[in-house]
This record gives sequence, C-alpha cells and structure tokens, in this order.
Amino acid sequence: MADDVRPLIGIIDAHGGKLDLAAYESHDGYAGARSALTEMTPPDVIDLVKAANLRGRGGAGFPTGMKWSFVPQGDDVGLKYLVCNGDEMEPGTFKDRYLITYNPHVLIEGMIIGAFAIQAEEGYVFLRGEYHEPYAELDKAIKEAYAKGYLGKNIFGTDFSFDLRIHSSGGRYICGEETALLNALEGKRANPRQKPPFPPASGAWGRPTIVNNVESYCNVPGILRNGAQWYQDLGSGDDAGTKMYGVSGRVNKPGLWELPIGTTVRQIIDEHAGGMRDGYRLRGFLPGGASTDFLVEEHLDLAMDYGTIQAAGSRMGTGTMILMDDSICPVDMVRNLEHFFAQESCGFCTPCRDGLPWVEELLIDIEEGRAQEGDLELLERNAQFIGGPTNTFCLHAPGAIEPLQSALKYFREDFEEHIKTGKCPYNGRA
Repeated sequence: MADDVRPLIGIIDAHGGKLDLAAYESHDGYAGARSALTEMTPPDVIDLVKAANLRGRGGAGFPTGMKWSFVPQGDDVGLKYLVCNGDEMEPGTFKDRYLITYNPHVLIEGMIIGAFAIQAEEGYVFLRGEYHEPYAELDKAIKEAYAKGYLGKNIFGTDFSFDLRIHSSGGRYICGEETALLNALEGKRANPRQKPPFPPASGAWGRPTIVNNVESYCNVPGILRNGAQWYQDLGSGDDAGTKMYGVSGRVNKPGLWELPIGTTVRQIIDEHAGGMRDGYRLRGFLPGGASTDFLVEEHLDLAMDYGTIQAAGSRMGTGTMILMDDSICPVDMVRNLEHFFAQESCGFCTPCRDGLPWVEELLIDIEEGRAQEGDLELLERNAQFIGGPTNTFCLHAPGAIEPLQSALKYFREDFEEHIKTGKCPYNGRA
C-alpha cells in the first residue's frame, strides 16, 4: 500500500530497515497522540475509534472503541491500567513481532492514545519471553519516547501522565487469554479468571484494565490523524482499515503484508505470496493460525474478513495463514497441532487437561497404524465434548479442537485410508 493510505505508517523505512524516533516523526509520528491529548476529551477519542469501526486484531475481532467505553470514568475511580498483549504464541503467527521490531513507536503512540481515552496512568507491554530482538527495539523506543516527553509526566504540556513498561512473559500459550495474561503479569500462575467481572471493571491488581493486541494499538494513530471515514474507506468490505496478513507453507514468497481488510485468500496467496511452489498443490489452509478450522480450495475467493470467514465455518483469527499442500499428511499435521495444544493447557479443566492428550493418543494410533474401527467416531465425540463452548473455563480447548473437527470434515478419506491400510500413505513423500 502507498504511505498515504497506510494507518500503520512507515512500518519500515525506504531501505527496509527499522524506524527510529526521528524517522517515525518524519511520517507525522506522534501527531495523533498530540491531537488527542491537546484537542480532544477522552470520550471524544473513544467515539472516534468507535466510528472508525476498528476491531481487535488479536483474533476475536471485538470492537476496540466499545471495549474502551466499558472502563468506568470519574475522579473517584482511581488507578487504571492499559495493557498490550504481545505474547503472540499462536503457531503460524508473526505479525506483532514484525511491528514491534521495525516500528515500535507506532505501538507506543497507540498506547498513549488508548491510555488517554480510558485515563490510565500506567501501561504494560506483555511481551513473549523469546522475543529478544523485539524487546531490545521496544526498550530503546520507550527510552526515546521518555527523553522526548512523549511518556512520563505532563505529556505535550497537558495534565495527563502515562508510564509504560515491558513485562517479559514466562512463555505459555494460555497467556493469549487476557485474564490469564493479567494473572501472569501479577506474578501468579497463568490460569484464566472467572468472568464476570471483566477486566475493564476489574483487571490487573483488581483495577480497571484494558488489554488489546499489538496490531490493534498500531491502527489507532492513523485514525486520530486522518479520521474515521478515511479509516473505513481503507477496507474493501464491511470491515474497516487494513490488516497484517501472513502466509507460511510451501509458497514462493512466504511473508507478511499490510493489505485492505477483505482482500481475498487467493490474492494473498497468489499475488503476494507468489503462489504455490512448483510441484505442490494446495489442499487446505488454516486462515488465522493453528486454532482455526481448515478451509479448502473452494474457499480461495472468499474475503479475508471477520464475517466472511466465520460464515464459511472458520475464523479469520490473526489473519496469518498456514498452508497444507498435497505432500503433507493431514492426520500428522493435526496430531502435531493437538500435541502443542495439549502441552499448553493450563490444566484447570478436565476436558482440556485430560481430553486433549487422549485426542493426541488416538491420532498417534491412527498415524502409526494401530487404529481400530470406530476410532473416527470416538474422535468426533471427543471433539464435540471438548469443543463445547460451555464445557471448559476458557476457549483454549474449543480452539484446539477446531483444526481436528474440520480435518475430519474435509480430509476424512485420509483418516480412513490410514485405518484401512494400517500405515500412513504419505510416508516417503517429499
């Protein structure tokens, strides 16, 4: 996209390098935050983000402005927190790492605006522990922002003050659930909390708290600079703005691109990822990370937006696609995913703690030729029970089951062939 229609301004400089503060300011960096703090009230900012129809880019797609409006206001409310979820442990997802590494100031500015909107005095970036380079770049940028007066006391000469810190995560997938993240931030075990109360009312240390994804905050400065209608016009369908789309798998140019939200799956794969490598055919793809349902070739012309992908039986999730070509065994791919999800269960709920390892064992038996007649029906019953939205405390188990239940729908003949022949027909394929 051209720079004049990019809300995530100047992700990288003209030479493909990282943006320091001076380079970011040359792209009108911090102009949106200045406008918010000096010309608007907190309700004005919230109303603008609502009008822009910014939806959370972490996977759930909840309207960001509406979420901010849930925070109680008033002089008697007391301390509030603004938190950024930069844990990014969803397999196949790498967009937030890129944003933090190459343009950390757009995240900082978005958090300043968000903090002003809810009148938060303190903020945290909850960052994946393995992200050493993003940590270093963000730490450097935070220090630059403090030195310039963009963070700290009386920002832009106003009476608003905001302090921002980085919290390096201990590294569990469950920290993607915002209340588990808040428990980890407090130094507790990363178990999801009972809801209600929800974080906007009682979050970090019992105080009102907003948790948003890295990409969500990065969209905010452009909205403040250019307005709600400009942001809505960037989208190609019902959703507004742009989206960081990614592709991994056997394509010619795997990577990450900022595109109008609603760009079709085919455009992303063929035009931007360069299409499939010679000798490989696409059989299916997970549209938004490992915890989404498989889609197949018939879905290639669908728009990658929240409503369209949900109507097709999956979720857009993080917007980073994992492709499965015709050399990959669907059974083994699902087994690998279920192994990950079983490992990452917090262990609180029986269906998740015990059910996911049981599903993994069944898949291992199928893959290694020990399956029995009726095992597919047993897998389906387990998927229905574990994936029920009211059967577990959080959505970890339902998300873990999505690739399995969709694989049984679209690639059932592969499962049946394993059981019939007593071996994996893909062994030895390149």
